[in-house]
Amino acid sequence: MPSSGVRVGLFVTCLVDLIRPQVGFAAVRLLEDAGCEVVVPRHQTCCGQPAYNAGDRVNASALARQVLEAFEDVDYIVTPSGSCAATLRLHAPELLADSPELAGRVKAFSEKVFELTTFLSEIIGVDRLLSAAKKNSERTIVYHDSCAGLRELGIRKAPRELLSRLSGVQPQELAERDVCCGFGGTFCVKFPEISERLAADKCLAAEKVGADELVGGDLGCLLHLAGILQRSGSCLRVRHVAEILADLDEGPAIGELAED
Repeated sequence: MPSSGVRVGLFVTCLVDLIRPQVGFAAVRLLEDAGCEVVVPRHQTCCGQPAYNAGDRVNASALARQVLEAFEDVDYIVTPSGSCAATLRLHAPELLADSPELAGRVKAFSEKVFELTTFLSEIIGVDRLLSAAKKNSERTIVYHDSCAGLRELGIRKAPRELLSRLSGVQPQELAERDVCCGFGGTFCVKFPEISERLAADKCLAAEKVGADELVGGDLGCLLHLAGILQRSGSCLRVRHVAEILADLDEGPAIGELAED
């Protein structure tokens, strides 16, 4: 467990920065409440995942180098996204393999990268994190596992363990919980019909267990699912797991418009 004052760099992610900043604020609150010193480098940009997935290694490598330089002076790099964490932890070394002078720096960098719930659960410690947690309103939630987080980083236990410690929250499991929601970055653009069908099936599974909220750790997945739910007229609300854990889940859910 890191001592008080450990220096954590928050990798915000593009979607959080542009669409749901509250997720970033929630992450900061959780990390600071755990005794971490949180820094948010102003010159951070994209992790390079879209370019990497599209086969654009030139730009993906340039972005990986930029993130390396922006976060090199912190003890840990934490991000509220399994897909961005996987890119930085697993694929940045591959992208920068043609720069042997960076080998040692890249290895040290990648080993410091953690997805938010994994960092909170495995590095900070659940008991320490939630010792002063407020009582939450009674509701049933289901957790959606993003593909990158689940398959590349093995994130399954951490978010559920954290959520199960919150009073008032009743976690339930989705049927076929390992199935993709259909977002998949460029997949939803290339194969929209398949993408929408997968998302609709996921939303239907959440409604069948009587969930009040659909929660996850990747904003891309959550935006995709929220769109399907809105178009169907569902009352099921969508939130990022950081918002629930940090007690910042008031106001509009993901995809909802704020009232005037």
